[in-house]
Amino acid sequence: MNTKAAEELPAVSVIMPVLNEERHLRTAVRHILEQDYAGSMEVVIALGPSTDRTAQIAAELVAEDPRVRTVENPTGRTPAGLNAAIRGSRHPIVVRVDGHGLLTPGYISTAVRLLREMEAANVGGIMHAEGETEWEHAVAAAMTSKIGVGNAAFHTGGLAGPADTVYLGVFRREVLERLGGYNEEFVRAQDWELNYRIRQDGGLVWFTPQLRVTYRPRPTIKALAKQYKDYGRWRRVVTRYHRGSVNLRYLAPPTAFAGVTLGVLLGLAVHPAFLALPGVYLLGIAGGAVKEGRDLSLKAKALLAVAFATMHLSWGFGFLTSPRSLARKVIGSRAPSSADVVAERG
Repeated sequence: MNTKAAEELPAVSVIMPVLNEERHLRTAVRHILEQDYAGSMEVVIALGPSTDRTAQIAAELVAEDPRVRTVENPTGRTPAGLNAAIRGSRHPIVVRVDGHGLLTPGYISTAVRLLREMEAANVGGIMHAEGETEWEHAVAAAMTSKIGVGNAAFHTGGLAGPADTVYLGVFRREVLERLGGYNEEFVRAQDWELNYRIRQDGGLVWFTPQLRVTYRPRPTIKALAKQYKDYGRWRRVVTRYHRGSVNLRYLAPPTAFAGVTLGVLLGLAVHPAFLALPGVYLLGIAGGAVKEGRDLSLKAKALLAVAFATMHLSWGFGFLTSPRSLARKVIGSRAPSSADVVAERG
């Protein structure tokens, strides 16, 4: 690309909230700095209070490349880190990347082009899970399967077009500033919640399979269960915070959890026939593991069934047990919208 064309490209700020990411941080930043984007670029890392070598690695990255700098995120929460990095950055295009996410070649240049072509507020693509151990291979297969995550295009792929939400996102700064950035009360589901507000504001959220980010899955069953319990818990908060945002896809895991739990309890207390409910579920995920694990080792296929069950039941448990008090706390922290202000004046 010639110098004149490069000068016409908007400058880009890549923001990255990190907490205990010593395993992947250096590689994640390298994938950013090696992008072929010809315009100006900066990387702003929001440092949470890590207990590993994350801060040291970040300091080394700052010393090695003038495009990298850090800001503090004392709470360690993802949305607070994102907002701190946004405030600490300066360019008109904001690219979100996580500490365990690896941008594929051409990601930024493609995203900036699509922002212009589609006149979008946010563009994003596929969360392409890839594992490094047998367990992570199984989780990656589950996270890219409709059996595992339903028909979410940013997990399983699909045609380019308007979307409810996308993975991570590449935003126009003016949109983030107008909407107040991420809602820091949303410890999880902050992407979905922000994209909902973007759409309510009249902005276009655009999905394209051209954009892919390699994602490293949680390394243990316990970590995966916590991740998906939190997903379900906070997605319930979103449905209470934004009435009308519920999707039938979100009701499948709670239904599975309720059916399995009720079947086990009634099977033990009333009649063994009720055990058919969890039995049918187990047969279903076992068959799904055989189908979706064709390219996996025998051990990973068995673990795939465990991953399916962990994701479904943890998400469902989190959704069903999400306290109303959490939603009330979030709603109580909400600043008046422009519509609220107009109504009060009227």
